[in-house]
Amino acid sequence: MSVPRERADLPYAAHLDPFDGRLAPQGEYDTVAFQGQEFEQQDAGNARFIECVFSSVVFTGGGCPRARFSDVWMHAVRWVGSELGESTWLDAEVINGAFAGVLLNAATLRRVTFFGCKLEGVNARSATLQEVAFVDCLLREVDLAGATLNSVSFPGSTLERVRLEGAQLSKVDLRGATDLDIADGHAALKGATINSTQLLGLAPAFARTLGVTVKDS
Repeated sequence: MSVPRERADLPYAAHLDPFDGRLAPQGEYDTVAFQGQEFEQQDAGNARFIECVFSSVVFTGGGCPRARFSDVWMHAVRWVGSELGESTWLDAEVINGAFAGVLLNAATLRRVTFFGCKLEGVNARSATLQEVAFVDCLLREVDLAGATLNSVSFPGSTLERVRLEGAQLSKVDLRGATDLDIADGHAALKGATINSTQLLGLAPAFARTLGVTVKDS
């Protein structure tokens, strides 16, 4: 998916019911529209969100650990200091969203596309990403240590001080990234494809990883 869908294009758009209330642990939310709400320190652990829409929603603290997001559409949603550890995301679309200081550790993301999102200080250790695309996104100090990435791409995205220590990469395409700054775990890039310009920029780090000393005289 190269461009995000509009809300009206969703196959379930006509069946959405507006949400009014508080989130609850183990809640079941099916074809629900969350519009403009601010959820502060609310616990929706183990909740299920199926064919839901989130527009201009803010989550501060609290979170949805072990929750399931299936076929959801999110636009201009902000997560600040929230916990999403061990959550499951399937067939999700996230547009112009922001994730700041969020816990995504051990989460599973499959067929998820991020468009124009900012991820800063996100802990995604031991997460599993399969068929995930970051399109025109900013990933700053995202921790992917011990994560598994398969068929992941970053077209038009900027990666700043991203951690990959102990990560396992397969069919990861970094060629479209506009900036590629890896803080650690350069050895994990053996499962990735990069372009020649990126290779030149990463050469000093590769040399350090291999224990190669480079001297001109």
